[in-house]
Amino acid sequence: MSRRNGSRSRLPSSAKPGRRNPVVSIVAGAKRRFQARLLKWYKQHGRDLPWRKTTDPYKVLVSEVMLQQTQVDRVIPKYHEFLKRYPSFKDLAAAPVEAVRATWYPLGYNIRPHRLHSIACETVARYGGTLPRDSDELLSFKGIGRYTAGAVRSFAFNEDAPILDTNVMRVLHRVFIGSGDPKAQKTELWNLSEHMIPKGKGYDFNQALMDFGALLCTARDPYCLLCPMKDFCKSYPFDRTSKA
Repeated sequence: MSRRNGSRSRLPSSAKPGRRNPVVSIVAGAKRRFQARLLKWYKQHGRDLPWRKTTDPYKVLVSEVMLQQTQVDRVIPKYHEFLKRYPSFKDLAAAPVEAVRATWYPLGYNIRPHRLHSIACETVARYGGTLPRDSDELLSFKGIGRYTAGAVRSFAFNEDAPILDTNVMRVLHRVFIGSGDPKAQKTELWNLSEHMIPKGKGYDFNQALMDFGALLCTARDPYCLLCPMKDFCKSYPFDRTSKA
């Protein structure tokens, strides 16, 4: 495990008064290097995905819900089919929920089409068919959690909103923490995700984080020798017996 000596900066805590959130110390300069190298890597290796060709909040939301616990190659054809049949929140809300579920097949995890239909109905009823961009309003929807709200804000509204899915969690944990159970360190990882976003580049940076985890910093067999972060990564060289 490689650790570069040097001064360290600490992430700001977003704790409520009287309650202190854990913070992560990072080697000075590592944040800037991570940002620059990740964006450079993404420019060269980022995936060409259909939902990256739109900023329509509805289409972004559909893709995010479909991608929950489902691989990208299975989602792509269903994403096109679903949007052809239900091109807007109003079209989806007007459809019978069982028809929506039938269109969803065979993606599985069948609570998702019900949740998406419910979000569409609420969006039409409360907001005239336009999804709000405010974080608290997004989180008020049943079926929109912190990750999905951050993804919609980043990818539809181009805001510097943090995200933390499985790939992002793995990358940030390996590079900046390096030990312990990532699932038990979500507070620190959410802080990292927010702290690392270069100002005004939330869209590309968050997409880059997800691709980096999906393609290079993979779960079981990461390509450590090719990794642009290895000179300051706290998990390099990666122990393949680890579950991180």
